[in-house]
Amino acid sequence: MNVNELLDHGRGWLATGEQNQIVISSRIRLARNLKDKVFPGWGGEEECVGIWESICSTLLHQVEVLQPALAVGMEELTDLDKIILVERHLMSREQAEKGRGSGLLIREDESMSVMVNEEDHLRLQVLKRGLDLEGAWRLIDQLDTEIESQMEFAFSPTLGYLTSCPTNVGTGMRASVMMHLPGLVLMNQINPIIKGLGKIGLTVRGLWGEGTESAGNMFQISNQMTLGDDEPSIVTNIDQVAREVVEHELNARGVLMEKKKIMVEDQVGRAYGILANAHLLSSKEALDLLSSLRLGIDLGIVKKVGRSEVDELLMLVQAGHLQKLEGRSLNPKGRDKCRAKRIRDALTSASRPRKRVKRS
Repeated sequence: MNVNELLDHGRGWLATGEQNQIVISSRIRLARNLKDKVFPGWGGEEECVGIWESICSTLLHQVEVLQPALAVGMEELTDLDKIILVERHLMSREQAEKGRGSGLLIREDESMSVMVNEEDHLRLQVLKRGLDLEGAWRLIDQLDTEIESQMEFAFSPTLGYLTSCPTNVGTGMRASVMMHLPGLVLMNQINPIIKGLGKIGLTVRGLWGEGTESAGNMFQISNQMTLGDDEPSIVTNIDQVAREVVEHELNARGVLMEKKKIMVEDQVGRAYGILANAHLLSSKEALDLLSSLRLGIDLGIVKKVGRSEVDELLMLVQAGHLQKLEGRSLNPKGRDKCRAKRIRDALTSASRPRKRVKRS
């Protein structure tokens, strides 16, 4: 498998799963460092190269749960390849800026990846569709156990796993859910929700993580601290919070349909009209309009198009994916033009009546 083949996987993490109507995906990350080795930011290039080669060889040949896997050094990737991997949430923007001595391993189905020499020696990740933090925890625990049987991690009996950033010390775990919350946004309830989550030690970020705005009404909810609670407690807490937010979102949608139905129908109709006819669409505008269309599908307002088609578009209209599909580099206006055309074509194809097969 190579990076080009990721496009054949279509939606990647945007696919069906429990509570997928609102919870798009569940992710768990673990930060780990090797014993008696300096953190990547403190080591020289040759030392980082040696660590990358050693970890890569071990993970490819000794860690069964990761197989079959693609392993690639950052210096082997084009800038476009890096953008695509970030868009698919398989590596961080910080890792994309790295070069020789840093690398990435990805399981073929994209459910599992390992960044090597980003901020820490290893950043393990499991990404599951829908609300499935418990499944993600079981899988990443298996990955962590298999790796730790082959190499010794930096660990303190009093503090736990040692990490480059003090906020990750302890379990080294970040558990998060990606949620589509247009109802709470339209009802002006999202800010109180965000403030409430902050009071219980959780943080809310945008679609692309720390420092990003919410695009397409997508929000990531995750734990802030990793010291004090054990891993199962963190998973249970985030899972319970996610289910409560789902209920708030469903209630908001119910109120919208009861008291503001014409406003919702108008917004959804306008979104469909623009998406089906526009010739220039920016990334943010496309994501926001697709969010409205997705809400319309969930509420039964739109019947011509399915959620799966919209979810695939949410991935494929990103700048990196667009340029890879077009096979050429595009300037911003060129991307806006191609983005609009792909959405028009997708909606036309999805809404076209299917031919009935004659039975003999």
